[in-house]
Amino acid sequence: MAEESLFFRPIKDFCQRSVITCSPDDKLVQVAAKMRERNISSMVVCENKLPSGIMTDRDLRNKVVAAGADPTTLTVRAVMNSPLSAIGENDPLYEALYRMSRQGIHRLAVVDGKGKLSGIITDSDIIRLQSHSPHQLVLDIEQTRNLEEVRTVYARIQELVLHLSSGSGTSTRDMVRMIAHLNDQILLRLIALLRAERFPDLPERFAFVVLGSEGRGEQTLLTDQDNAIVYGNELDPEQIARIESFAQELSDALIAIGIPPCPGGIMAKNKEWRRSLSKWQEQLDRWLQAPTPNHVLSCGTFMDIRTIFGDSSFEQELTDQLYTHVQRDKLFLMRMVENTLRFVPPIGWFGKIKGEKDGEHSGMLEIKKAGIFALSEGVKALAIQAGQLKGSTHTRLEALVKNKVINRKMAENIAESFDFLVLMRLRGQVEAVREGRKPDNYVLLDRLNMMELGRLQIALKGVEKFQEFIKGHFNLHLLR
Repeated sequence: MAEESLFFRPIKDFCQRSVITCSPDDKLVQVAAKMRERNISSMVVCENKLPSGIMTDRDLRNKVVAAGADPTTLTVRAVMNSPLSAIGENDPLYEALYRMSRQGIHRLAVVDGKGKLSGIITDSDIIRLQSHSPHQLVLDIEQTRNLEEVRTVYARIQELVLHLSSGSGTSTRDMVRMIAHLNDQILLRLIALLRAERFPDLPERFAFVVLGSEGRGEQTLLTDQDNAIVYGNELDPEQIARIESFAQELSDALIAIGIPPCPGGIMAKNKEWRRSLSKWQEQLDRWLQAPTPNHVLSCGTFMDIRTIFGDSSFEQELTDQLYTHVQRDKLFLMRMVENTLRFVPPIGWFGKIKGEKDGEHSGMLEIKKAGIFALSEGVKALAIQAGQLKGSTHTRLEALVKNKVINRKMAENIAESFDFLVLMRLRGQVEAVREGRKPDNYVLLDRLNMMELGRLQIALKGVEKFQEFIKGHFNLHLLR
């Protein structure tokens, strides 16, 4: 098994099983003495046999010593951190890395299916596993000092994906999530370098956001720029000019490291994708009130909004505006779903999959148009209606089940079809890179064996079934 695939094995294979615990009502000095005796830097706090918090050396230093408190009068409850960040023992190891990085913490409690403590895992445990890994890539990204070093590390992301695609057993969902996380880290590092070198004076009231598949965290090897900027209404012309310069240099830096510009121009360096909050609210109203096909596509891309850097309150205000509008006017969502139905899965007589008839892509299947778009956009429409837009297509499906919009079986069928189509897309892109071709969304049908063709047929029929469901759910028969 490839070394990198360790990060996609369950956490239970690597976590420390012997965990010293205490009660929140234990005396602080006694617990501190036990920590010294066992030479450990933290103590998991359990209440009613369930992990409820954690106390670390840092808590003792900051909350007791530095605060001048009398430790003999305190219990653990007074200094512990609660609630405790925990992760399931069957989750992949990479998820632990992602959560630690995202939350800025160094350890996670590991729990079983009943929520009971079964171990603990720290960032040191992960680092010891190997140096050539997704985790090492994150560390190397953070240590880059200039554009050339970022470009070199970014190229290694592609190399890692190619390696993991060679029979490592890594799931498509884990692979896509890893790509998205590493791309986020690249973007954040470029922003940090630009701010340190050229833009230390950027105003606080602005946000750099990513959109479309990048906003959903569903990128594969075919990655271009989909981003925008939102800034406060109160900023003066000089502050806006600085943001404009920053956006242009950031976009140019992304191009320089190998991330091409968006063919449709959806980039913060373009004025129409760089607006004040009020101007974005006006633009959103125009899209929603006149749901032409172009407006539906633009709005759909924009509403996958995710804040990478800056003030995240703008994202929430714009999302709330969308929710409010669709509650009183269903037309936009109906047009959005109608637009997805134009992408009919190419299945002919007896379930035969139809590829392109002629041209350079003759015999190939455009996998995004064949099914990925219909699934991701259809789920998005349901998520907008339910007010549950955050996250990936999978996250949205979970929210839809929780809110009883769809049942668990339907969600699993949609997810299975979606994952297989994304796998086909990613595999086709990997093949293209290895053969020196530019990666795209086309799949060579004649390279698929009978089992793969059968699974592809099932996935595309799953798309058809989902389209029938949303057609009825949104009452498209009422449209004229």
